[in-house]
Parts: sequence; C-alpha cells; structure tokens
Amino acid sequence: MFYKIMFSVMVFCITLSNAYAQHGKLHVGTTLHPYYAYVANIVGNQGEVIPLIETGFNPHNYSLSPADISRLKNMDALVVNGIGHDDFALDGFNRIKPQGVTLIKANDQVPLLRKNHKVNPHTFVSIDAAIRQVYAIAKSLGQLAPEHAKYFSKNAFLYAKKLRALKKPVQDILINHDLSNVRIASTHNAYGYLLQEFGLTVSAVVEPAHGVSPSASQLQQTINEIKKADIDVLFTELNMANSYVDVIEKATGIKVYHFSHMTHGQYSQDLVEREMKHNLTMLAKALTFAASKSGNTL
Repeated sequence: MFYKIMFSVMVFCITLSNAYAQHGKLHVGTTLHPYYAYVANIVGNQGEVIPLIETGFNPHNYSLSPADISRLKNMDALVVNGIGHDDFALDGFNRIKPQGVTLIKANDQVPLLRKNHKVNPHTFVSIDAAIRQVYAIAKSLGQLAPEHAKYFSKNAFLYAKKLRALKKPVQDILINHDLSNVRIASTHNAYGYLLQEFGLTVSAVVEPAHGVSPSASQLQQTINEIKKADIDVLFTELNMANSYVDVIEKATGIKVYHFSHMTHGQYSQDLVEREMKHNLTMLAKALTFAASKSGNTL
C-alpha cells in the first residue's frame, strides 16, 4: 500500500513538472480581472498570467469558446472565484477535465456572506477578503513550483501590505463620524464585503439580479422601501447603464455614488489598487455625507 501511494504521488508530481518544464515558467490562468491582478503581483517574473476569457464578456451568461478551451488546456493552474461569479469556468473545467491543470479556488479560506442561504460571490470588492485570497493563491502556486514558493510568499505579503494601506486614509476620515445610524441601498449586492470592513451592511438591494433592471412594480416597491427605511445613500455600479437609478434619485432625493465592480476594461496588474482606491474614495464621501446629514459627527 505504501509503495502504491508513493507511486501515485510520483506520477502526480511528474505530470505537474512536465507541464512546468515545457513552459519554463508557471502559466497561470484567471477568470476575472481582480484575479489577474492578484496573480500578476504574486508571480512577478517567475510566471505568466493568462486570462481565460478575452475582455468584454459578461461572466453571468458566458460559456467557454473553443479558443478559451485551448488556452485552458495549456495552463498549469486556473485561479477561480469558485463561489458563483465564474460558474462558466468551473462548469467548463469539470466537463473538460484538462490534464495537468490545477484548479485553485481562491475563496476556500474566506468567511462568506450569505443571504437566504445564497452565497455572495463578490469577495474581490473588498480589501480584507482580497488579502485572504492573495495568500491562498500564493500558497497553492508555491506548491506547484516549490523552488519559487518563498518568492511568491514574499510578493503576496508586499502586495497585501499595499492593499491594506489603501484603507488608512479612509479610516482617518471616518474616525470622526458616527456611522451607527447610516443606512445604505445598493443597485447590486456587490459591496457587502467592503462595507462589512467598516461595520456597515446594505439595507436594500434594488436589482433583482446583476444587470437586470427591476420591473415597474419592483421599482415602486424599492422606492417605498427606501423612503420607509430612511436610506441615506445609494451605491450603483460604475460603467453600467442603470437608467432606473435616475427615477429612484428623483423620487426619493437620495444621494447616489458610483462604485467600480472591478470586472470591466483591460486586464492589468494594478487594476485592484486603482479601482479599490476609487471605491474607497467614494465610500469616504458617501459616509461623510450620510453622517453629516444626520448630524452624526463626533
């Protein structure tokens, strides 16, 4: 039995080593823009990051093309959100079962938010959850390329330090405000993890699903809920046409702020830092306004 186990381990390692040796560097695939940034910062010059899908796709209704499948088969690993935001990749991976490609589920160690037993998959729109994912990815990649494990771990630490530093200016601004009575609505339940870091929750979600406009009756119900709950601010998605937001704004007098969902545009190594800085700036403005509106300044 011992020799059978050792033989199985040797075969597994040889499979990985052959793929790695063929490329010279780890070829790591990613499904979403934030994961591209995470991996690029982790692997540095010891790996190549390959987006599984070209830009401009909608992850909520996508299926893998022949070109995507070809890219997948030539990877050493594929990093996925794995909890609902890139099911197209998981479905394709499980169907194709690409030999020698390791699936890395970035959220395995992240405490998840749930509503009505449904997991909120938007962990990447968060500093704390992003850092947990970065460390998990670095550990998994280090297991695939042990000679670079320390390098990946160090890069992950330095990247996490950069992300964590983004919060300090916002914390310095908000420390003088009482946020205990601030009430927030959102057109997309993507910001729960970020708000949680500041002790906040979303009181009302407008969209029935991402990218789906509410019906007239749903819209009226939301307007009534916002008025009844005395919502202070509404967060909506940047680069998304939400015409009904104007209706809500006029009907309720609520203040609207735009957040980046971080899944649009070109893939880039600095995307998370850049977009998260924008989100945190908007968050500071929104919460400062909400606190001053109700006179909750310490």
